[in-house]
Amino acid sequence: VPTRISLKRMRICCCCGALRPRFKRLVDNIFPEDPKDGLVKGDMEKLTFYAVSAPEKLDRIGTYLADKLTRDVVRHRTGNVLIAMEALDQLLMACHSQSIKPFVESFLHMVAKLLESGEPELQMLGTNSFVKFANIEEDTPSYHRRYDFFVSRFSSMCHSCYDDPEVQREIRVAGIRGIQGVVRKTVNDELQATIWEPQHMDKIVPSLLFNMQKLEDVDSRIGPPSSPDGDKEENPAVLAENCFRELLGRATYGNMSNAVRPVFEHLDHHHLWDPNEFAVHCFKVIMYSIQAQYSHHVIQETLAHLDVRKKDSPRVRAGIIQVLLEAVAIAAKGSIGPTVLEVFNTLLKHLRLSVEFEAGERRGSMGSVNVSTSTKDNDERIVQNAIIQTIGFFGSNLPDYQRSEIMMFIMGKVPVFGTTTHTLDTSQLGDLGTRRIQIMLLRSLLMVTSGYKAKTIVTALPAPFLDPILSPSLMEDYELRQLVLEIMHNLTDRHDNRAKLRGIRIIPDVADLKIKREKISKQDASFMKKNGQQLYRHIYLGCKEDDNVQKNFELLYTSLALITIELANEEVVIDLIRVAIALQDNAIINEDNLPMFHRCAMMALVAAYLNFLSQMIAVPAFCQHVSKVIEIRTMEAPYFLPEHIFRDKCMLPKSLEKHEKNLYFLTNKIAESLGGSGYNVEKLTVPYVPQVTALFPSGKKPHKHRHKHKGKSKCQFCLPLSLAAL
Repeated sequence: VPTRISLKRMRICCCCGALRPRFKRLVDNIFPEDPKDGLVKGDMEKLTFYAVSAPEKLDRIGTYLADKLTRDVVRHRTGNVLIAMEALDQLLMACHSQSIKPFVESFLHMVAKLLESGEPELQMLGTNSFVKFANIEEDTPSYHRRYDFFVSRFSSMCHSCYDDPEVQREIRVAGIRGIQGVVRKTVNDELQATIWEPQHMDKIVPSLLFNMQKLEDVDSRIGPPSSPDGDKEENPAVLAENCFRELLGRATYGNMSNAVRPVFEHLDHHHLWDPNEFAVHCFKVIMYSIQAQYSHHVIQETLAHLDVRKKDSPRVRAGIIQVLLEAVAIAAKGSIGPTVLEVFNTLLKHLRLSVEFEAGERRGSMGSVNVSTSTKDNDERIVQNAIIQTIGFFGSNLPDYQRSEIMMFIMGKVPVFGTTTHTLDTSQLGDLGTRRIQIMLLRSLLMVTSGYKAKTIVTALPAPFLDPILSPSLMEDYELRQLVLEIMHNLTDRHDNRAKLRGIRIIPDVADLKIKREKISKQDASFMKKNGQQLYRHIYLGCKEDDNVQKNFELLYTSLALITIELANEEVVIDLIRVAIALQDNAIINEDNLPMFHRCAMMALVAAYLNFLSQMIAVPAFCQHVSKVIEIRTMEAPYFLPEHIFRDKCMLPKSLEKHEKNLYFLTNKIAESLGGSGYNVEKLTVPYVPQVTALFPSGKKPHKHRHKHKGKSKCQFCLPLSLAAL
């Protein structure tokens, strides 16, 4: 009696006795009697030749193989399953005709059967076959094929929790490779845009991030990926990152939102903003992987998420802002995008919210000792510092034309009492909250102006910017005054001389500093004629504040020196000398009841500046007078020199009225020395009085302010306009 196998060899159907079709005979012949022997290579070559010669039979071959494989999977005939999949792989690689489309459907059906099985070996076998298929470039696109099942199944494999750790790792690697195959097969086909739909991205992206979370322990790369070796290829974390990079690299502008949004959801769901090391790593991967022109889209998405999480804990918000900083740092090397003001507006809004939260917590804890409140305050400071760093880094990497707009934009947000130009609502903050906002915004402005170089000073300091930055409202606190002066230094120091002037001191030979300077332009001369009094007034009044510390005097000295270098012609030199002599007279007469330290510090400031100025203009008689006064002070009154007064435990005099005139810089001798060199010294005989009209347009009264008189007999901010006529 003939057996089933012998009937097949005789080309006779075992069911009805009819002759079997040739394609079935060829398929049956590739299976040996013992599956352990593997695929019959000779018969496989015959089947391949037949499929290539008669491509219209591929559909039937695929269907027949699919039926056999389905039965073998159900009956757990693993050997036959392996043989069938090997045959399918070879047929796929050999056939590239139009008729391969129906065959592919059978192939994908068989792969799906393997992935649905509960055996890890079959799942990995199906994944390997799918990956081989994904690498095949088809001649014509498929209009109807969908990969929904494979996306779901491979994503599920990425989260495998198999008991055996090694098998678990292999299944996860297979899942990641499967996702990579789906991505490669679909993203280049315009007809397969469905892969970017939210329902698919919500499965693919979290699956990759889930496996990337252990990457910090394996590898800390932040740049573009290097070609991985064999060991890393079997590491789920590294493989997931490479797949994630590849996915993002293929994303277009329209798909970017669907690709990035699941990242935020994953980080939210797993509480990965605090600590945020993994979040930072993820966004470095994103920013290095996407096309440079789409960088601003990721920044916008991050800002939108920050708005969504604005009521979360300070550490969560700080984590998001730090991620934004990293994104901006990378985007700054390419394209940041057109919505620059939107970025700054959002950051400044969150800065105000953070200060509001801090002020609210402080008011709620008044009268009680609360450790948690103090911790929250510190956390809010972390948020504020992160925002300032982001604003500064973002602004400092903008081109100059955009940076000037941002400077105006931030300055317009600074609360200045008596004006309505700022748009930040500070009504709920109180005085402390408003001061905090002022400091934060000025710190942001300081970072934005760092490195800014304008060809003319009027470009760097236009009137809408100069008026509020020199406002009396920003002089009520020593820290505010320091920030204003440092901002002015950034904008006026166009030749990088500030570092050479650091620290207030008597410079023996200014030529050793190798100061860089150019002849003052007509535009700069016109600026000083129009706005010079504002600068002089700010410096003069800043010296007279009784809460000044050493840094304030150092910054004031640097301000005078930078004006001398960048903006001084003969007329400006005379005005600067008048300001210096007025400061010396104010320290001697002491109408403002300043402490002795501040009076001596003003005298030291005047000595350091006149020493610098005399050497810069190089008038011998003027240099001789200044050097002689400094020499006498060194012997008789060292507390009038910066090297002594700013030293710890410096001995101070009880009064200044009994000092001899030879310790002071005398106006008549300065006028005599400069007059002999051709300077117009008529103005030197007129004592300097701070001008207030320059701050206000003609016909308008000074705005009200909250300057505290601090017991002074006169307040320079409240001088009547008639005084300006002097």
